[in-house]
Order: sequence, then structure tokens, then C-alpha cells
Amino acid sequence: MSVAEKAGRQTIRIVNEFVNLSVLAVVLLLLAFSCYAIWDSGQVTLGASAVQYEMYKPTVENERASFADMQAINADVFAWLTVYGTNIDYPVVQGQNNITYINTDATGKHSLSGAIFLDYRSGPNFSDFSSILYGHHMENQVMFGEIGQFSDKHYFDARRFGMLYFDGKEHGLEFFAFLHEDAYDVDVFRVGITEREASEVYLDLLMQRAMHIRQEVSVSADDRIVLLSTCSSNSTNGRDILVGKITDDTQADPFETVSGDRPMAIATIDALSGFWAQTSLWTNVTIAAFAALFILLALVLMYTKRKRS
Repeated sequence: MSVAEKAGRQTIRIVNEFVNLSVLAVVLLLLAFSCYAIWDSGQVTLGASAVQYEMYKPTVENERASFADMQAINADVFAWLTVYGTNIDYPVVQGQNNITYINTDATGKHSLSGAIFLDYRSGPNFSDFSSILYGHHMENQVMFGEIGQFSDKHYFDARRFGMLYFDGKEHGLEFFAFLHEDAYDVDVFRVGITEREASEVYLDLLMQRAMHIRQEVSVSADDRIVLLSTCSSNSTNGRDILVGKITDDTQADPFETVSGDRPMAIATIDALSGFWAQTSLWTNVTIAAFAALFILLALVLMYTKRKRS
């Protein structure tokens, strides 16, 4: 074998080893990024969980904190929203615009999960005939992630009531309609309605557009209604909207047990989520780590075998 041939083979071997190591490095970097993405997603979900705000709920007796403490943290907090039979149990804010609380939580800190917020054009303390609340559609049943579930008739029928705390007292919520609309429909996303005639026209529009209606609920222009709006997973600009009537009388939460735990019917909603959504954060990280180790060992064995040959 000539010197040139030996040099050529050595060059090929070096290039081959370099390529193998480069592929290994890229694979490990991708796996590391995947692990971080899983961890980061878990952190966002954890930060958006209603449990983070539970101590501030105005209807809960707590020696450590109160709703007033929540308002002291962020003066934009003015209400509390609870939808019975879901994990929607959050403080409500109203800012100077509809942009701030898309990426800011109820404590005023930057957060991708944002906050539940009232349209800045709506009258304070739900004084208009119609008010609109916005929240992100997120997985793992956080923020307004469960609003889309109301498109199912059985789900809608089973969850009629909620609670809205504002102006220093509790108010009832009675949900009577569910809509799926376009985000740019100005007729639906209308605020500042105060005149009786305009209220009647708007209410008729909602009833005509509704996917589901609770016929037994009486609603008129003399009432006040609130729309819970979030992005829909069914269309690009789609919005899922749950509409409720504000009442003076509050209803007991039929989904609360003696121990305060959610019923099994709520827990089974997780079955609609993917595998990663059903497992814990550290379980996901562990699975990803084992996958990375397995691939690493496979690549090392392949590299060792090629070197020996």
C-alpha cells in the first residue's frame, strides 16, 4: 500500500470519526433541549395553576393571606372567578389595555400563561350589560383550558353554575350559552353596551349564534351577563365562549365533596390530553433522560465497533 493510499484511508477514518462525534453531539444537544422544554413547559403550567392563588380566594378563611393581600400585590385585581366543575378558580384583573395581561400574571410578574382579565373597555365591576373576560387556552386544565370542553353537550349540561366575587361580595353565575366564533367578529366581541335596546339586540345575537343553550335559564336586558372567551383548538382564529348571567344568589358547588376534593368525573378529563399531559414533570424528564442514555450507549457501541474493525 502506497503512502498516498495510507494517508487517504487515515483521512477518511478521521473524517468518519469526526462525523460520528458530530452526530452524537447534535443528538445529545437535541435531547438536552427536549428535557429543558419539558421542564420549562411544566414550570409554565405550574405557574398557571389555580393552586398558586388559592390562599387569596375571598371565600376561603386563611390566616396567612386574603383577597386584600392579593390586591395589595397588584392593584389591578378586582374580582374572583370560579366555574364549578372545572379548575377555573382565579383572580380577575383589568388593565389599561388588552395586551398587558396576555403575558403578565395576576401578581404583576411576567408569565407566558398571563391572567384572567376583563376587557379594558368594559365598565368597572361588571357594570355594563355585557362584559368579556379573556384567558389563555392551556393544556392540563389551567387558565381557560377547559372552556372548549363546553362544546360537548353533556359537559355543558353538567356545569351550570359558578361564582363571581366583586365589589366586596359574592355573586352567582348561571351559564346559559356556549358559542364558537371568529376572533374578529365585532358583533360578538362588543363591549360598553348599556342601552336596553342594544342589550336586547346583542342578547338575541348570542342566542342565535349559540351552539348550546340552556332553555330553562331566563335572561333579559335587565340582567348582566359575562362572556368567558379563549382561543379554540378547532380553528386558527376561532374563539370558544361560555356565557353566564350574573345573579345575586349564589349556588353551592355541586362538585365539591366533604373533603374539598374534586370528584372523579373531573379527574377523567385528563384522558382527553396526550401522554405527556397525563404524567408528572419529573416522570417526563426521567423518560427523556433514559432515552438520551440509551441513544448515547448505542452510539458509543457503534463507534467502538467501527474503531475495532
